[in-house]
Amino acid sequence: MTHTDPAENAATAENAATAARTETVETDAGTARITWHPAHGAPRLVLALGHGAGGGVEARDLRALAAALPAHGVSVALVEQPWRVAGKRVAPAPGTLDTGWRGVWPALAAAGPPVVAGGRSAGARVACRTARELGARAVLALSFPLHPPGRPERSRAAELLGTGAPTLVVQGGNDPFGRPEEFPQGPYELAAVAYGDHGFAVPKRADVTQDEAVTMITDAVVKWLAALG
Repeated sequence: MTHTDPAENAATAENAATAARTETVETDAGTARITWHPAHGAPRLVLALGHGAGGGVEARDLRALAAALPAHGVSVALVEQPWRVAGKRVAPAPGTLDTGWRGVWPALAAAGPPVVAGGRSAGARVACRTARELGARAVLALSFPLHPPGRPERSRAAELLGTGAPTLVVQGGNDPFGRPEEFPQGPYELAAVAYGDHGFAVPKRADVTQDEAVTMITDAVVKWLAALG
């Protein structure tokens, strides 16, 4: 006769309940994909995170948040835009990105809790541009591209300032798309990641490690989300 440990069964059930799952969503821009990292227990928020124009949801900041936040009652939804799902190498125009994001929003909202719109780089811009119309609870902008490298006169600050919702920017100290000190005053919070570039990579000579830099990101987001209630 085989005996089972009730505690082990409970742990297995919890792991199964919180395991990542993937769904595809048809949008007017094509087929998008959501990878869910469910909260441990009843979720109080959903954090939707879109990727940038130069990569996907494998980015270090997105992966770190997907791993860290479920323990804090936040379900994380990593959203892959249709162009990325289709295997294309070049991101489409901003309007098409917005269309894809709008198309996945009903699936995000269907989870039940309030949805925080977020993303990194181009994904952060999408979240900012659409937050008001979609009714996002708040906006998380990771590596917000304030301007093209070397072109500060081409500011995208209006997108950031127009979210209409509580907003947190997490920015690398050496981001060529906009260092923390370049950001204008406005109704948002800003957390700086020392030495970080646009992908939050830190040089080996820095007095913080890569792991410490990633922890700066997750700690700032956990604290901010907790304050949202």
